[in-house]
Amino acid sequence: MMIGGIDVEHEHQKSHIVTILGVIIMGTFVTILNQTLMSTALPSIMKEFSITAVGGQWLTTSYMLINGIMIPITAYLVERFTTRQLYLFAMICFTIGTLIAATSSVYWVLIGGRMIQAIGAGIVLPLQTIVVLYMFPIEKRGSAMGLIGLAMNFAPAIGPTFSGWVVQNYSWNMLFYFILPFAILDVVVAYFVLKNVSEVGKPRLDWLSVVYSTLGFGGLLFGFSNAASYDFFSINVGGVLLVGIASILLLIKRCNASEHPLLNFKVFKFRGFRLNVIISFIILAGMYGGIILFPIYFQSIRGFDPMKSGMILLPGSIVIAVMSPITGRLFDRYGGKILAITGLFLITVTTFMIGRLTLTSSISTIIGIQLVRSLGIALTLMPLQTGAFNAVPLSMAGHASAMFNTQRQLAGSMGTALFVVIMMMVSNSAAAAHKGSPQLASLSGFQAVFFVVGIFSLIGLILSLFVRDEAPKSKIKVVQENTN
Repeated sequence: MMIGGIDVEHEHQKSHIVTILGVIIMGTFVTILNQTLMSTALPSIMKEFSITAVGGQWLTTSYMLINGIMIPITAYLVERFTTRQLYLFAMICFTIGTLIAATSSVYWVLIGGRMIQAIGAGIVLPLQTIVVLYMFPIEKRGSAMGLIGLAMNFAPAIGPTFSGWVVQNYSWNMLFYFILPFAILDVVVAYFVLKNVSEVGKPRLDWLSVVYSTLGFGGLLFGFSNAASYDFFSINVGGVLLVGIASILLLIKRCNASEHPLLNFKVFKFRGFRLNVIISFIILAGMYGGIILFPIYFQSIRGFDPMKSGMILLPGSIVIAVMSPITGRLFDRYGGKILAITGLFLITVTTFMIGRLTLTSSISTIIGIQLVRSLGIALTLMPLQTGAFNAVPLSMAGHASAMFNTQRQLAGSMGTALFVVIMMMVSNSAAAAHKGSPQLASLSGFQAVFFVVGIFSLIGLILSLFVRDEAPKSKIKVVQENTN
């Protein structure tokens, strides 16, 4: 319908898509932000509930485990339920969990609230990608994914700063009270505007695959999370990892033999998806490792308070937020390869520079390095994710999203565990050479970690040279048919 030369129906449809995208972005932001808040708040919570560090670790471990278990199952849930039903269920779960956590006066109730939050978050993360893939054609996905990237990459970057400010000025409960109104608002808006965007059927749920998936991904996440607290060859690490790996192998075998697999591992047959996932894993492991280790450098080694530590990292977080939508538009215009190469070059150089920081490095130098590294992260992560999904047929979008978000969880867990262990080992070895100066010993560990991260980044940079921008013609045809 044309009024005054304006296609009213088209403008209404465009406005509706923007509203849906806004709902998804808000949900993604609050769920990912919530995941990164506990590291700074943990000492205050441990003190209030009189618990040990091992007991306190369950706040993050339980959340991560439930998250890791739910994400792979979403491939089935997306085919069984409508987008609206799934999203509302997920955000309502997250909101209820947030309320329980905010009002809890018993530690195990707090953990229960976190686990309920994780059920919702584990569905939201892959679901938001599926919505974008179905709503936008290939040539416009970069811009949409850039906006999603604002939430996915800005939230974990800003989490420690926000958490430090809240804990320093209020009680830890306020972390959840700050998130709660945004979660409630998202549920209300989603109830009125969100509609289904994918095809719904009645696939059969393979319960044995669910068991394998739970033991496999849960085992890997739990084992890596214990790596910094227990010996590698102990039951809590090596034993659990062995169970996880064996279960994943059984899951792959069963899914490949099934006509309706819980997870379709055939997505890895697509070269573009496989390569982009590998590079993303490397970068995400380094990014999450940095989120954990930078506060240690600022607070334990340099003696800064949590607020000052967070403020030093804030400019880098702002760069990621500003650049994510811009990177999306650049992806649509120039493709992902040039962005990935440029971003990984910046990440690699600045990561090695971080590995040369000392006890007297100026704040301005650290902020400058972080700004450039954050620019590299913004130029790399979302183009790699968008390129991975563009390489897979739309009919496999649910499985591709579940796989990508699962590796995101594994990258964070594995990266954090590996780098914390490396830092502890090098710091302990350097303690004899730096008697009377534990800061210098810890600094040696910090420097060693970022040298290793720099090597991984260099490997990612080399792999990015083999990234391809073009999608198969048959794939483009399928996407266009589904978006008309």
